[in-house]
Amino acid sequence: MDTTAFLKIHAKSRGVRTPFGRMESYGESKGSRRVRASGRGSSTVGKLTASAASDWYLIGFTGPKAEAQAIKHQLADYLHHHLKLELSDAKTLITHARTSCARFLGYDIHTLHANDKHDQRGQRCINGAIGLRVPDHIVPTYCGKYMRQGKPVHLMQRVNDSAYSIVAQYQAEYRGIVQYYRLAYNLHRLARFKWVMELSLASTLAKKFKTSRAAIFRRYKTTLDTDDGRYRVLEVTVDRGPEKAPLKAHFGGVTLRWNKWVSISDTIEPIWSGRSEVVQRLLAQECELCGSTDMIEVHHIRKLADLARKGGGNPPKWVRIMARRRRKTLIVCQKCHNTIHSGRYDGPTLTKQATGELRDTESGHA
Repeated sequence: MDTTAFLKIHAKSRGVRTPFGRMESYGESKGSRRVRASGRGSSTVGKLTASAASDWYLIGFTGPKAEAQAIKHQLADYLHHHLKLELSDAKTLITHARTSCARFLGYDIHTLHANDKHDQRGQRCINGAIGLRVPDHIVPTYCGKYMRQGKPVHLMQRVNDSAYSIVAQYQAEYRGIVQYYRLAYNLHRLARFKWVMELSLASTLAKKFKTSRAAIFRRYKTTLDTDDGRYRVLEVTVDRGPEKAPLKAHFGGVTLRWNKWVSISDTIEPIWSGRSEVVQRLLAQECELCGSTDMIEVHHIRKLADLARKGGGNPPKWVRIMARRRRKTLIVCQKCHNTIHSGRYDGPTLTKQATGELRDTESGHA
């Protein structure tokens, strides 16, 4: 089988650039069928299809393993002699799709086979079809980020954020994983991931409000109606006054049903914000340390690494807040700002080198 001729004709009708031209997705053109029917090359007629994404390629081949190895050698020779590139033997694998899975773009890809699956006519309907599945290591890996010693725990770095921000961030992370694996037929396995994240979210809110996890569920649990059905979720509502609709953030409400026809868009929609986070915090006119609304100012540090040098093993409260939020600004009232610079705020005396900011006396402030 003349692989180069096949790929060139196949690439002519497709759309992604490869070492042999352009090709994309599964399928074949009339030209590629003519190459095989003409008997050029091996007497064994094989079926070769390909899919490409970025610099990763997946080639599907129906035929003996010897011909699959010959195709691999032809690709390696072409890359070496024409593009001066080397094909990695460790990453370029030949996998039998029936007995094992090929890893491609985070999915496990293999050939389905089940004699007990029948269609409405009573005939076997999935044998030989290509199936995408969530790899076995995905659920334990992502659950581990929200667990300690085998149990879901709170995330201390998020405790100082608002309840709305905490719930919104958990939901964004959960939805992102589910939507990425939407094409996997075993998507339901992410139910454990959802359970772990939900308990971690409740623990984080409980740590923030110094209450129990059960009290958080009683306070925030509600139901949400979606196009896929009704779901029990945790929802936080922020009242913005009579002139604006309240802000709502919920966790859950994402279906785990397989949809092989779903359209997944890789286009990142831009999110335009009229104001930056620091401006929004400043407009709140509230001290993030004591809650005062008088004479609000902004305390700055030179870089986040300076926070690690303050206070030793018992840093001041304002240092802990900035370190957990990963922010170089802190909205404070003038009283708290002066006590920070004078070193009287819950910690040792601060220096100009540590804060990266001039003292009030140096900057000309009263």
